[in-house]
Formats: sequence, structure tokens, C-alpha cells
Amino acid sequence: MPEQRGERMIIALWVILVLLLVWISLSELPAGWDGHAPLPYLIALSPFAWIGITAVAIWSGCLREWPLMACAIVGLIASLLRKTAYYMNDLKTPNTGELIARKLAEKRESENLTISSNSAAVENLANGHFNVFTLNCRYGEANAHEIVNTVRTNDIAVLALQEMSPDLVTELHDAGLDDLLPFHQFGDPSSSDNGGFNGLWLRVEPAEQTPTGVPIPAADVPTVTLPVTSTFNITFASAHPKSPQRSCKDWSAGIIGLGALAKSANKDRDRNADDSCNNREIAVLMGDLNSSIVHPSFRELLASGFHDAALVEARGEHPTYPSWLKWPRIVIDHILFTDFMTASNVRAVFIDGTDHLGLTATLTIRDTRTQANAAARESWPSSLPPLPAKSRRKTAD
Repeated sequence: MPEQRGERMIIALWVILVLLLVWISLSELPAGWDGHAPLPYLIALSPFAWIGITAVAIWSGCLREWPLMACAIVGLIASLLRKTAYYMNDLKTPNTGELIARKLAEKRESENLTISSNSAAVENLANGHFNVFTLNCRYGEANAHEIVNTVRTNDIAVLALQEMSPDLVTELHDAGLDDLLPFHQFGDPSSSDNGGFNGLWLRVEPAEQTPTGVPIPAADVPTVTLPVTSTFNITFASAHPKSPQRSCKDWSAGIIGLGALAKSANKDRDRNADDSCNNREIAVLMGDLNSSIVHPSFRELLASGFHDAALVEARGEHPTYPSWLKWPRIVIDHILFTDFMTASNVRAVFIDGTDHLGLTATLTIRDTRTQANAAARESWPSSLPPLPAKSRRKTAD
């Protein structure tokens, strides 16, 4: 009997391990295939699968079931691979010495970077670096005074807010936000808004602005374009794709659709024959994107030309949701940018009244392309066919 119980225990551990491996493998589906319930939720929580795999490894070790333990260890490594991307932003670096040397070179480059300006209106953009701040305001209930204080104490030049309400806009004005960031652009409120409308506040006057910079099935994505030189612009956007519970299909389509901002910037860049500082376009996308690097749809967004600030800095994940828990939290708020920019001082900040942490970062313009994060690339070719039409109709119903 004890031997039979031991065999049943081993079989149960094998089953558990296989289920855990299937769970983490969901993040390797082709982009768009994750837009079917309950995949967005399962994939979002897959970074915590290492807990169960570790338990299986320890248990199998106690039972001296070495093949099971070896498989569990391999699974554990696989489950942690994407997490390591937040601590080493180039997984293909052959050795630590090369990584350190590159980091030091980038630091010197950042310190020495200067960009000429043809107008005093660009203020701190002319110095090549500026601070940004993004926050989901939870139906407009975020504390306006804390938002303004964060803008003031962190010398924020561009603020992106999501899930705003008209009352919150009034509260922010009364708290003095317009004195710090006098220019703004909001998305047009509509019945399709998911929790509220999005907005941007800026320290300098934009050359162009629109309430709908890119159409996605969610709240409008306002964009503003700031001139740095006569031939060099930065476009900022505040976005909030729908959450999966509103529509898994729209969730995926909204995330992938935001890639149009990067493609537009890259198209303008590629139109120029050189990559000089005075001939390029940069797009900066901030907001609650309801997804992370484990979601194929989010990696497809990165593959369109964006880089994630936390991945570029590689000093931690900076999870932002839910704010009331210290652990576990997940990464769904992001600061993204296209080539010729880097990020530092990325950190999550607490704002009372909302279920999200805010995210701040220092963005620095650079004269070389931003290195891609290997772990952020889409694992499957984008040419793979979508799910059969019958499956799509069933999901839509």
C-alpha cells in the first residue's frame, strides 16, 4: 500500500507539472490568439507559475524522483526567462563583461548628449532628457492633489492620465496642474470609453494635437507632437485598451492597433537617408495597456517598433496593479518609446484613490538606435493564420 500511494503521488506530481508547463506555454501563442477568454487572464498570471513548479521540484526531490525533479527545474528556468528580461535587457549578450561595458558606454553617452534647439519653447527637451508620468485614475477617483504633487516634486514634463472624468479635470485645475503643465489634449468622451477618457498635459506648447491619434476599439487615444528642432519631433500618446472582461477581441485588437504609432514614426525615420539627431521622429506611448511582456499581443506591439522603459533600464519589473497589494502585483502600465531614446529612473508611485500605481521615468534622447530586448520579441512569425472563422464567431457570441 505505501508503494502504491507513492506511485500515485508521483503520477499526480507529473500531471501537475505538465499542467503548469502548459500554463506558461500559453504565452508563446501567436499574437492575436490570446484574445480569447480566458487566455488573457491565464497568461497574465503565468509569471506566478514558478511557485507551483518550485513546489513540485522540492517534493520530487524529497521522493528521490530525479527525472521529475530535473524536468521541474527545466520548467522553472523556462517560467523565469521572461522575468529575467527586466534585469538584463539583452538575453543574447555573450558575457557579463560585455553587458557592463555597454552600460557604461551608454551612461557616458547620456551624460554627454546635447541637442541643438531652434526655439526656446522646447525647454528641457533641448537638453535631451525629460520626466514623464502615467496613471490610471480609476473612474476619475484618483487624488488630484497627489497627482499634482507628484508632477511638481518629480519635475514632470509630460503627464498621461487614463480613466478621467470631467470632475477630475476640474479638481486637477483647482490643485494647480495647469500652472505646472499649461497645455493639454483630451480624448473625446464617448459611450465606448472604458472607465473614462484619456488625456495629456505638457509643459511646452505642441505643434500638433488631436483627440484621436490612432483609432482602437476603446477610449480615444489623444496625441500631441512637440518640435525639438525644425526636422525632429516627438509624438506623445495616452492610451487605455479595453480590459479583457469588456471584450477579449477588442482587448487584443486595441493593444496591437497601438503599433500604428510606432510604424508611423519609423516610416518618417526611414524616409530619411541618415540617422542624425536632426532627422527623425520619436513616438512615446504611455498608459494602462492591460497587458505585459507575457502576452503575445503586447509583444506584437513591441515588435512594431516600441521599447518598454522598464525593459530598457533593466532594474526590475515595476508592477502596478493592484495598488492595494504589495504582492502579488502584475505589470500592466507602461511607458513605451521608439528608437533613439532610452529610459532611466523608472519607478512606480502610489496615488490615493486609484487601484493602479502610477509610473514615472526619465526619457533621454540618444543618437543611436535603441537596442531591442530579445525576450520582448514575438516568438511566432506574424504570418501564421488566425483562428478559424468558426472559432472567432463562437468567441464573439
